[in-house]
Amino acid sequence: MNIEECNKSAIDSGHARLHELGYKQELKRDLSVLSNFAFSFSIISVLTGLNTLFGTGLSFGGPISYVYGWLIAGSFTMVVGFSMAEICSSYPTSGGLYYWSAMLAGPTWAPFASWITGWFNIVGQTYLKKGHNGRKKIHWAVTTSVDYSLAQFLQVIILLSTGGVNGGGYQASKYVVIALHAAILLLHAILNSLPIYWLSFFGQLAAAWNVLGVFVLMILIPAVATERANAKFVFTNFNTENEGGIGNKVYIFVLGLLMSQYTLLGYDASAHMTEETKDADTNGPKGIVCAIGISLLVGWAYILGITFAVTDIPHLLSKNNDAGGYAIAQIFYDAFKNRFGSGVGGILCLGVIAVAIFFCGMSSLTSNSRMAYAFSRDGAMPFSPFWRKVNDQEVPINAVWMSAVIAFCMALTSLGSLVAFQAMTSIATIGLYIAYALPSLFRVTLARKSFTPGPFNLGRYGVVVGWIAVLWVAVISVLFSLPVAYPITDQTLNYTPVAVGGLLILLLSSWFFSARHWFKGPITNIEV
Repeated sequence: MNIEECNKSAIDSGHARLHELGYKQELKRDLSVLSNFAFSFSIISVLTGLNTLFGTGLSFGGPISYVYGWLIAGSFTMVVGFSMAEICSSYPTSGGLYYWSAMLAGPTWAPFASWITGWFNIVGQTYLKKGHNGRKKIHWAVTTSVDYSLAQFLQVIILLSTGGVNGGGYQASKYVVIALHAAILLLHAILNSLPIYWLSFFGQLAAAWNVLGVFVLMILIPAVATERANAKFVFTNFNTENEGGIGNKVYIFVLGLLMSQYTLLGYDASAHMTEETKDADTNGPKGIVCAIGISLLVGWAYILGITFAVTDIPHLLSKNNDAGGYAIAQIFYDAFKNRFGSGVGGILCLGVIAVAIFFCGMSSLTSNSRMAYAFSRDGAMPFSPFWRKVNDQEVPINAVWMSAVIAFCMALTSLGSLVAFQAMTSIATIGLYIAYALPSLFRVTLARKSFTPGPFNLGRYGVVVGWIAVLWVAVISVLFSLPVAYPITDQTLNYTPVAVGGLLILLLSSWFFSARHWFKGPITNIEV
């Protein structure tokens, strides 16, 4: 590092704070607040989450569930985001959640708190998305989830391009989907091996693509559709017909609400990118809050626009339609086919969504690799010295490829047992939310009087916001454990409580029998 670079680093508040916390500046600090925001925004990715889960929203409640459910889930997610942002401002490191827990839990509890939070965060980089027909699909890690969804989405595009279900179109096997998934992961690993300024460029491009894509599609699709829903349908229709055999309206609304909550995930990426962000103690928190806030507004506008093109819910969910039951694909395909006699325009619009999902997966792998790098830097992962290595471009290259390989290996379970598949995603869903909530819990309990806020702080409202965030996570953790189909059998049982309980027992056992003897929590690598 030359004198000029040293002077630049010296005046950067994020670099200075990192030094105060005891860490060397090993990653290239080159991201602006816009770039930091872009990573989280492109992982939340309205075009990814809402489109892949639209069928679930239609199945459980329809318009009322997702039009109002999005606002409810989004509002509480914003509270969670504010709580995380305040903590991020005080501790802007790539470790993010697990480092915050260590600092907030105090010296006595720091190793245990960071161990539990860190492993829940890593496992929780996996989360569950429901498939287009309302049944559960399995995806490993945020990266696996997104890239596997993209592989499925490409399969649907290929199906429609070759005539659809009713026209004898090509329906790819699960092995072809896995091959597509592997190819996508390979591309993402290559992109994440590039210097950070390239990722910054792609991240900003992804954010712009998501915003422009939302507004183009929400206007174009209803405009092209020959039949459109009226405002009464959009704001008051409640669909109680579902394959799960659930008739209670409150229960149905709650399950529909989860569609929105599943989408609003991944904003911790801004925290994991703070060691590469300029003035991270200010810009990292801004990235978290802005990513959630803009996603909330843009997502609601998109939901409203697309719902005006919905007129026949049973048709959209039927496995016998041209898209094989993939609701959003059928909406786009029907809009253009009924207007012009060809669904080509709809297929091109689906391509817009596919690109957004691709960017989402790219940013997800970036976030995953930074978390793995930080956790291994503190010696918490097997073979930590290898995973924490940084190359000449200041990229944690080994952590990048490890994340990609794990994402591929875990997706292979889609070829086997559906029950095992569901158990892993159950762990992932709750795991990520637990990781989100634990730092806030320590902030409002053990560190209530000792917490020193950074430049971004909530003042006297910090404790109240923290408690609301913790309680909301507790509520949705219960909701995620509810059965989604009746009668309950070994194939319809929600394995979340069993799976999460098993993971907790595994983590506690590993702690008491092994890790407590050698894991001391975050390890500084400079003399403070």
